[in-house]
Amino acid sequence: MLAHRAKPVVFALIYLALRRVLELIVLVCRNQEAKELEILVLRHQVAVLRRQVRRPEFDAADRALLAALSCVLPRDRWPAFFVRPETLLRWHRRLVARRWTYRAGPGRPRKRKEIRELVIRLASENPTWGYRRIAGELQRLGTDVAASTVWAILKDAGIDPAPRRAGVSWATFLRAHAQSMLACDFFTVDTVLLRRLYVLFFVELASRRVYLAGVTTNPNGAWAAQQARNLVMSSQDAGKQQLFLIHDRDTKFSGAFDAVFEAEGMEVIRTPVQAPNANAIAERWVGTVRRECLDRMLILSRRHLEATLREYADHYNAHRPHRALDMEAPAPKRRLRVVGKDPPSVRRRDVLGGLIHEYETAA
Repeated sequence: MLAHRAKPVVFALIYLALRRVLELIVLVCRNQEAKELEILVLRHQVAVLRRQVRRPEFDAADRALLAALSCVLPRDRWPAFFVRPETLLRWHRRLVARRWTYRAGPGRPRKRKEIRELVIRLASENPTWGYRRIAGELQRLGTDVAASTVWAILKDAGIDPAPRRAGVSWATFLRAHAQSMLACDFFTVDTVLLRRLYVLFFVELASRRVYLAGVTTNPNGAWAAQQARNLVMSSQDAGKQQLFLIHDRDTKFSGAFDAVFEAEGMEVIRTPVQAPNANAIAERWVGTVRRECLDRMLILSRRHLEATLREYADHYNAHRPHRALDMEAPAPKRRLRVVGKDPPSVRRRDVLGGLIHEYETAA
């Protein structure tokens, strides 16, 4: 393979050398003044090209010829070359290495693909396991792999060592405590008469179920605290217990608002400044309700907005599928699984005057 690739380079080098020999013969026949004048012109042209071309491109034949000429030209005259002396020396070492390169032997065989995938899987699913711990687990499973081999596999896959992988990120923390976490936030809606309304909502991180707390034009701390009391009382009636509450640093979430949840044994977590991703599920619901509902209709008044959001929240909680829930709704009213080759009879129900459609199988 190497010999096949080297043939075009050798032919190009022979052709280039032949051209230079003929040019040298022509130069010998010229007088000294013409040679010096031509050298002066060529030097000026090279200076112009150096100002315009930052990095010239050389093919293999050019590199070979310049490397060979560097062995003949004195070192104090090397600035005449386009490239630096280090580059010429590197080209020469590359030529020597190619001259004495032999076909490599088979070497150590690579580990089977199944073993590599198993090592990467164990490292991904267990961030605190080091390469020795993974090697021990593989030995317990009947696969004898050296710890150094496990380390090499993890390094080739770009997986950091155990201390770097074991750090708890914000996403990992949310996934671990999603069952006991509640998030809340405000968003605004402008009516037809340009009156701004504020909506407070809560969302369960695990089930994605949304609770509409209230709509107001004056969202002060006292109003938000009262909505928090209403939510706590309804949660007690339903028998639900949450341990954490996430919200941003908005001044509407006052100390009285946090005290309502702290009295129930919940810990209030404030997100960092200008970090919406820390409350990503609440932010995602705001974008969803805007795209699917509020951006497609005009709101007339506060009562109109409350009725609209209430109807959409029922659709969101009871019917709309979610990818995070394996395409299930947060609190589905009916779960039907039709088994058969023939498509079932489907019935449509309009929501929000036909803005959204719900489909279910006919009885």
